[in-house]
Amino acid sequence: MRFRPCIDLHAGKVKQIVGSTLRDDNLNLVTNFETVQPPSVFARMYKDDCLYGGHVIMLGPGNESAVFNALEAFPGGLQVGGGINPENAYRYIDKGASHVIVTSFVFKNGRIQWDNLKKMSSATGKSRLVLDLSCKRKDGAFYIVTDRWQIFSDEKVSRELFASLEPYCDEFLIHAADVEGKQGGIDIELVSLLAGCTCKPLTYAGGIRSIGDLEKINKTGNGTIDVTIGSALDIFGGALPYRDVVAYCQSLQHT
Repeated sequence: MRFRPCIDLHAGKVKQIVGSTLRDDNLNLVTNFETVQPPSVFARMYKDDCLYGGHVIMLGPGNESAVFNALEAFPGGLQVGGGINPENAYRYIDKGASHVIVTSFVFKNGRIQWDNLKKMSSATGKSRLVLDLSCKRKDGAFYIVTDRWQIFSDEKVSRELFASLEPYCDEFLIHAADVEGKQGGIDIELVSLLAGCTCKPLTYAGGIRSIGDLEKINKTGNGTIDVTIGSALDIFGGALPYRDVVAYCQSLQHT
């Protein structure tokens, strides 16, 4: 299990937002954290700690210069997501992104847009593409949700779903939308479901608030599921020490 750090950007600033509250009008936006420090401060810290494969996510427009600021500080070490499509993907790769993360171009209107997925994979090459699958619980199962987590698709999270997507990408990023940003603990049922679903690198996001949560994910996923943490970290105003997370995850690499 590796720690994949994050830098979430909104209106050009590093923030931590409850994803399910994000709308075009921002009227009900719930912000857990905001700082005037540039993204490069966080990117440089991740570089110093050799934390490759972290995510820089653009939450809406007005974040491109902030993304470039982060990529310049850690070239080759960060993945970029948010509004990525075949036309703009290489803008970020050329600036130093190791991968691009795709959500809405492929998952929208409650469906997987297979033609768009093929276009995206062809544009970047599968080795540069991460698919962001956000999911919620419904009727005892987990389904992919689209359009800022508001619309349930008919796609149930399963080994078969991952198998159908694997030919087009290099990694998966899974958001547990029911618990993301709330610091209320992980969705252990989803983690259990994800364990063994794919041979590709897979990162879980949502609700992690303690080293105990990391231990549960590591045990349940047999060490195969990576993690990303946002609002709960002390560097983003939370109570969970960033240094403790780095130390714990690095200790797993030596066991």
